[in-house]
Amino acid sequence: MKFFVDTAEIDAIAELNELGIVDGVTTNPSLIKKSGRDILEVTREIADLVDGPVSAEVVATEADAMIAEGRKLATIAENIAIKLPLTWDGLKACKTLSSEGHMINVTLCFSANQALLAAKAGATFISPFIGRLDDINLDGMQLIADIRQIYDNYGFETEILAASIRTVNHVSEAARIGADVMTAPPEVIRKLAQHPLTDKGLDQFLKDAEAAGIRIV
Repeated sequence: MKFFVDTAEIDAIAELNELGIVDGVTTNPSLIKKSGRDILEVTREIADLVDGPVSAEVVATEADAMIAEGRKLATIAENIAIKLPLTWDGLKACKTLSSEGHMINVTLCFSANQALLAAKAGATFISPFIGRLDDINLDGMQLIADIRQIYDNYGFETEILAASIRTVNHVSEAARIGADVMTAPPEVIRKLAQHPLTDKGLDQFLKDAEAAGIRIV
């Protein structure tokens, strides 16, 4: 499973990237707003920092304007994935921009039918929003499973990018089902390394080492 970081905070991306676990970055207007920086400036800095896809989202709602914005975003760097909403106009823009050879991340997916349309339109990534479905008492993981089955049935190459991940259980469940990619905030990725038994075991090891007078250097 590929790990994308869902943030526009450069320091957080750099820290995780140093560990070699960052395969890409996803941003959106809300995350850019949090960073307090210009969208083109921060996106360019992120794209220079990581080797994998960096999703940069359009803000237009009509197909022609989305296409124009997408082409502009694609000039930032070769690893830009143009992020488009899963609307009818977004699908039109996806078809045009993907036909031009651009990477496309179709976002705000909440149904298997939407995911099917995105794949047909040439999306590189489809981003089903797990957490937001859970928020309204629907099963976000079931959507991942449904999309996985449909894509496998017909050999679609669109990668399933599990998004709106809120917990470490979301990550492991998405991996078990077969999502190709997950994107999560830095704090969720850091929590993947945590377990109370690891902490307990390490504490005991250190106490025993101190009692035995063990020194390595």
